[in-house]
Amino acid sequence: MPSFRTNSEEETIALGRELAKNLHGAVLLIGNLGAGKTTLTKGIVEGRGALTADAVSSPTFTLVHQYGDDIFHVDLYRLDEPREVETLGLSDLFNSGSLVLLEWAERFPELMPSRRTEIRIRTLPDESREILVTDVG
Repeated sequence: MPSFRTNSEEETIALGRELAKNLHGAVLLIGNLGAGKTTLTKGIVEGRGALTADAVSSPTFTLVHQYGDDIFHVDLYRLDEPREVETLGLSDLFNSGSLVLLEWAERFPELMPSRRTEIRIRTLPDESREILVTDVG
């Protein structure tokens, strides 16, 4: 399980650019509010050449953003029931071969594919971030 530590927003974006080279399918971004999930996503999207980091924002209210042809950024924070999540068509996205970056998906484990990458982001007391990457399934 690779572990990384970043000390700034810029370092987190740079790590996302590097991680982007090896990510595919469903990627669960797990961490508390403000941990850096969207910041890491900025780097991943930029690393895949879809958009610049500045053009990436959290889909908290729209729920799904599409970047380029095959990157989807999903935020499930505002949803409470699995049936609400099912209306987003995630299974179609998972089966499309696209990169699907999911924030707050750990709240709905029964709807996530068994094969996925989990990226856990934790804020440390000194405000740096510990980032753990695990392939599941």
